[in-house]
Amino acid sequence: MTSTPTIDDAFADRIYNQVCFACGDRNGHGLHMRFERDGENAVRCTYVPKPEDQGFPGVLHGGIVAALLDESMAWAMWAWDCALGVTAKMETRYRGPARLDGPLVVRARVESVRGRRVEVRAHIEDTQSVTIAEASAVFMRFAPEEELRMSVEMGRTPAPHEG
Repeated sequence: MTSTPTIDDAFADRIYNQVCFACGDRNGHGLHMRFERDGENAVRCTYVPKPEDQGFPGVLHGGIVAALLDESMAWAMWAWDCALGVTAKMETRYRGPARLDGPLVVRARVESVRGRRVEVRAHIEDTQSVTIAEASAVFMRFAPEEELRMSVEMGRTPAPHEG
């Protein structure tokens, strides 16, 4: 299952030049997540909660927690093989409150691949390295021509063999 992206700049600034709610620089209301490699087929992101991310007083909204997990799993696919797809199924387990008073570390890893079906796991740790939420998901990878079209639109430079 090990693969490496066909480009070295999978996390280049131009990739974030989009309107995506979770990672897009051009979304004034978004989360502005930024990722880096975290071992083989994996990514990490440090997210600093904003006051407007609040659900209950002092606690990150559960929907934002789910968005952090979902986005990190999509980026793990990108780190693995510049793969793009949609979340077909996601199971989330909330283990404790995500407080607004410090950074959170989000980690995700591609676990297995069968055809266009990609299984991914993610978790979020608080400032004490305690897991506060975790998720597993199945993503359906786009068809190759759609994946290439979308990745180029996002700013990726295709490899010569990709046309």
